[in-house]
Amino acid sequence: MNTAEVVASTGYSAQQIRDLEALGVIPEARRERNGYRRFSDAHVRALRAYRDLARAVGPADARRAMREIRSVPADQAVALLCSFHARLSMERDQALAARAALEAIRAEASTDAEPVDADSMTITDLSQALGVRASTLRFWEKAGLVSPERIATRAGTARRYHLTAIREARITAALRAGGYRIPDVHRAITAIRELQDVSHSLSALDARLGAIAERAIALLRAGATLADIIESTPET
Repeated sequence: MNTAEVVASTGYSAQQIRDLEALGVIPEARRERNGYRRFSDAHVRALRAYRDLARAVGPADARRAMREIRSVPADQAVALLCSFHARLSMERDQALAARAALEAIRAEASTDAEPVDADSMTITDLSQALGVRASTLRFWEKAGLVSPERIATRAGTARRYHLTAIREARITAALRAGGYRIPDVHRAITAIRELQDVSHSLSALDARLGAIAERAIALLRAGATLADIIESTPET
């Protein structure tokens, strides 16, 4: 088929098709004597797979993958695609951990515990507000769960918990009370820190989880064609 037919079949422009060919996303098209490109059904399938793969993992990684699966041994190509599935799974786990942390805050706020609404607190203030020992807060700090500021005093240094540290301590206290292990709490805290753009909203996190599911479906759609490419690529 000619370029116009591929445009009609895939929705890519002629220039995009030429660019993707130059980038190695699709194999080099056969050239006729007059210089016109001739494409096969395999090119169309590869272009559609690339669209889904780009949706799933981003254009840069998708371009790299489309090139590499034709040039590396089959086991390495398969490992690359598996890493994309693992990445999406990790993103989902992270979003779920962030959601669990926010749910824990809401549950903690609905209890009879003393409210934590100060702009900053000492370790004594925070331990009393959360109902935990100061040594527990120090342990959480050592575990990377809470990051208080250290301020100079006449006696040396003291911890000062500002809003972010107070919030992390609240999350940690709520999750620990709910039976979460320290590694699980650490994952939730990390999720909150890395997902600052959505951590304020449970509905936004739900939307993120939906988007991850859509990307995973796109990756699955691309999978059959990518598997065919890997299987049909001769071993070097």
